[in-house]
Amino acid sequence: MAQSIQAIRGMHDILPQHIALWQSLEDRARAVLDGYGYREIRTPLVEVTELFKRSIGEVTDIVEKEMYSFDDRNGDSLSLRPEGTASCVRAAIEHGLLSGPQRLWYRGPMFRRERPQKGRYRQFHQIGVEVFGLEGPDIDLEVVLLTRRLWNAVGLGDLRLEINSLGEGDERAAFRSELVHYLGGNLERLDEDSRRRLETNPLRVLDSKDPSMQEVIAGAPRILDHLGNESRAHFDRFCTGLGDAGIDYEINPRLVRGLDYYNRTVFEWITDSLGAQGTVCAGGRYDALVAQLGGRPTPAVGFALGLERMVSMLEAGALPSERGLDAYLVAVGDGPQGKALLIAEALRDALPELQLLCHCGGGSFKSQFKKADRSGARYALVIGEAELERGVVGVKPLRREAEQTEVALEELAAFFATKAEPNSDDK
Repeated sequence: MAQSIQAIRGMHDILPQHIALWQSLEDRARAVLDGYGYREIRTPLVEVTELFKRSIGEVTDIVEKEMYSFDDRNGDSLSLRPEGTASCVRAAIEHGLLSGPQRLWYRGPMFRRERPQKGRYRQFHQIGVEVFGLEGPDIDLEVVLLTRRLWNAVGLGDLRLEINSLGEGDERAAFRSELVHYLGGNLERLDEDSRRRLETNPLRVLDSKDPSMQEVIAGAPRILDHLGNESRAHFDRFCTGLGDAGIDYEINPRLVRGLDYYNRTVFEWITDSLGAQGTVCAGGRYDALVAQLGGRPTPAVGFALGLERMVSMLEAGALPSERGLDAYLVAVGDGPQGKALLIAEALRDALPELQLLCHCGGGSFKSQFKKADRSGARYALVIGEAELERGVVGVKPLRREAEQTEVALEELAAFFATKAEPNSDDK
């Protein structure tokens, strides 16, 4: 026997018994996004590697160690997308979407070659939002309000909001210089990863989860102390808006985000129920990225939320049940078997919402009826030679005690539409 092939480490199948929860989550998210006037965009899974080097930053962990990159046949370096913002910005520039304010959203798989653990996978799924052309703190507030409404819509309550401001480029540069000086004076207390980041991306040291680093980080300078008047006013108005909206939040001066393109407002929604991978949603402003990727200067803000982490949280509660079959069509005999698929198609034409499984592969009446019962369908529809000759279908309830009845073929759709609504409870 040939050796079986398994999925790549860190990349998981989403099986039929779990799909109901995923679909419920995605449908409710879409409804919230539609309600705020956001429009969906779909971008390729593969982009030129340069896109992510220029946006995320060449000295970030993502670009240095985590991207799935390869050379195309013509020598171009391509990468599976590790996040969605850069692709969305590229598409907006390429297709001329930035002539005015634009609210966009997307969903789909992202890829990073990280060490797999609970809540962190090498293929993972995100829903992301990107807003272009609006620079005030009111749009920062809107995207946070949107996420709160989404948590309510899907039934997530164990989340807290952390916020910070990274200021503008010159303010961040001044802070970076002071931070490097501070960390350099504590070099012997830094772990190996933080020493490496000190040379390449010192702000990321503040995001270290190493317990031995927390005392050093607690004593580090605060970027909030380096904000200029405009950045401070922007952040203060954002905080006031959160308070007016009744959203509890915590200012976390160590919140810096892992991507180079952020400025001013950054935020994360965090849970304590997922262990180390507790960030469920993260985002902020990236006002320089559009120009950095070749477009004209355009303010922007966005976020991405991790679907796997949301699913993990929701699995602890009541799972949405699969809808289940309304009917299973049993056909015995050459004539009925030849007509069964046509009868099923006519019924689907009349009732598009009906979930009907038509038996294929032949077999005796007894074996087919057993399969009908095991399918979980509420009704078995039975067609034999005698029923076909009389133009009727036997209808047998499977989830309650009741006799089989006969319904004329031309009345079968009306039976399900009136006497037995699709997917309703039988009384």
